[in-house]
Amino acid sequence: MGAAALSLMLTFLGVVCEASTPPQAAPSTEAYGVQFSCLPSQLDHVSQDMSRYLQQLGMPADLIQETFDRAQGTVTYSLLGSKEGTSTLSLGLRPELSIQDEVVLLPAKNHKMRRVTTVSKKEVLLALLHPGRLTKFKGKACEVKALIDHVGVRQNTVLWTELLEWGWPEGGPAEWNVRYWRSGTPTPDVPLHEALNDMFFQQGKYKMGCYAASKVVFAQGTLDYYRRVKRDPATARTVERRLLSDKEPLVDLEPRRMWNFETDFDPLELQRPGKVLRLIDSVAAKNFVPGDWAYFLNTDLRTNQKTGYEGSNAVYLGRNRFDDYYNDNRHYYTYQEKLNEVYQWRNDVFSRRRDFAKMQPLTAQDYERLSATPEDGGLVMGFRVAPYLFGYEDLPDLTAQPTD
Repeated sequence: MGAAALSLMLTFLGVVCEASTPPQAAPSTEAYGVQFSCLPSQLDHVSQDMSRYLQQLGMPADLIQETFDRAQGTVTYSLLGSKEGTSTLSLGLRPELSIQDEVVLLPAKNHKMRRVTTVSKKEVLLALLHPGRLTKFKGKACEVKALIDHVGVRQNTVLWTELLEWGWPEGGPAEWNVRYWRSGTPTPDVPLHEALNDMFFQQGKYKMGCYAASKVVFAQGTLDYYRRVKRDPATARTVERRLLSDKEPLVDLEPRRMWNFETDFDPLELQRPGKVLRLIDSVAAKNFVPGDWAYFLNTDLRTNQKTGYEGSNAVYLGRNRFDDYYNDNRHYYTYQEKLNEVYQWRNDVFSRRRDFAKMQPLTAQDYERLSATPEDGGLVMGFRVAPYLFGYEDLPDLTAQPTD
């Protein structure tokens, strides 16, 4: 993602028009939402615990469907009443859901705390229950505690992504605070959590592209959740060991298969797992859960050769917002602003100030077309990436060598 970004001036040009986007097709009849796959004796316990969790978050009981399949050993929870097909972008506009942001305390420099407004756990869970994908909790993860942690990690990742203002390297090398880092590798005398914290406490000392930035926020959001929020030292050590397994905590967080669409992808890397993240395939159009890592591909064959403009790594923050690592656009982009930003690169719009006159307005029909996958003429890859269920599943072996 380049430092060139589209600002509020887009609104004045009429190129941002969320309200005019036509509704999508009705939700699929396939199972969607959150599904627990358990021993028959576990299902009733899951049902009781889920009822308490839904009540705790103030979920509308008449809109949450519980579906048992005792023969298959599953219970599935789904959100009813969606008029937007598979899109989760406008969840906050549904009055019957009563979604409100949460204000959360976040560590800051010099052992201080600051109040940050962020996505609510309720919205995270509602997005998981929404038509467009099925999230399964099975085996050791067949308990509501696994879902609670999953929601918590997602919210914590969003929280750390809310107010960023890192530098963009403008084609040059990345920059790091040398007290804590050596070109993306933590200095030997600094604990990993302190090195990661410094990237958020002293943002002016760092410059990086959006790929590195995305890995930083997922490393921080995941490790910090288990270390500081949940205070689960054993699981925090597991996360840290995986991040440091090759002494390079910002390498291979995500599975290599995420990049198999690239022309120079090595097929031998197809099975290489991510250290902390898994790939979620076949997600429906406009279906984003807060804490998702999504990818907007620049499909223009000319400008996607420009370093930093191959595509945009984007973290969904809920509330129809995607990350703005460089504070180019009031700390977030709406979905259509993100589509517009990536699309306008083909018009050589790399700086909102310098290249503003080159922008080409997009219609509601253009946005609908660009919401498809690249195979269907759009920009949005059909996968998402999200953290493992640490403590509730057997994690893939990082030492296994790829085979053909």
